[in-house]
Amino acid sequence: MSGGRGFIVGGHEISAPPLEPGLYVVATPIGNLGDITIRALETLAACDVLACEDTRVTRRLLDRYGIRAKPVAYHEHNADVAGPKLVEALEAGKTVALVSDAGTPLVSDPGFRLVRTVRDADIRVIPIPGPSATLTALSAAGLPSDDFRFIGFLPAKDTARRTRLSELAHESSTLIAFESPNRLQAALASIAEIFGPDRIVSVGRELTKRFETIRTGAAREITERFETETIKGEIVILIAPAPEGETRWTPESTDALLRDLLQSMSVSKAAREAAQTTGLPKSDLYARLLALKDEN
Repeated sequence: MSGGRGFIVGGHEISAPPLEPGLYVVATPIGNLGDITIRALETLAACDVLACEDTRVTRRLLDRYGIRAKPVAYHEHNADVAGPKLVEALEAGKTVALVSDAGTPLVSDPGFRLVRTVRDADIRVIPIPGPSATLTALSAAGLPSDDFRFIGFLPAKDTARRTRLSELAHESSTLIAFESPNRLQAALASIAEIFGPDRIVSVGRELTKRFETIRTGAAREITERFETETIKGEIVILIAPAPEGETRWTPESTDALLRDLLQSMSVSKAAREAAQTTGLPKSDLYARLLALKDEN
């Protein structure tokens, strides 16, 4: 392989063709390293600069395919320093590949600022498509896939998480969220309470890996199934759309939102926030907040 710019698949050495200058946004496997595309391997092998979140994680992928590139770190903590250096390389006519630890960059991963800066500088951005945890989970969950909404990671704190879920409880799209293993049980309990125990939920765990698990069922059932399990690995939660004809804000879901807001706000501020979220009259919400406060 000329200059070491190539890769190995099935014991065969393959030379990578040269790349046109630009920023290559490269999707990498979310678990199973065999899910890499040939085009992604060509890009990683031929690029002048390979930027990644964690060089140790990317190094495992490169070693698997005999790629000799030396990755450099680019993540949210060093973006202010590393970003300008990558842009400088691009302006000098270099090829830069951007990868995340797993999946497609910019999907709950750093990179948005870099792509925006590069595009503003009129430098070409080339997407190299491939694995994505959101679409992997959606494809196997059995939930409607013609209209879906990715909402990223749910808030870590209970009150913020419940408030966020209350805002989304009546969405007509399938919702897709990432979650930490140690917060899964709390998140599922909140979903069952706010969306209702019969709302269909799917949990994808360790997707594409040896212990891959995808469970779909009523929120109550899925919550109970995970109550006694040791939970490890990456988690994707999918929530079915609200049933057709369901009222946007029921008394129950409105009360759930108001109770959450009361935990961190005054009655006046909570009424204003709830009015903006629900579109309901502020005066009615204020009166209901006073009643809920008296109940406590």
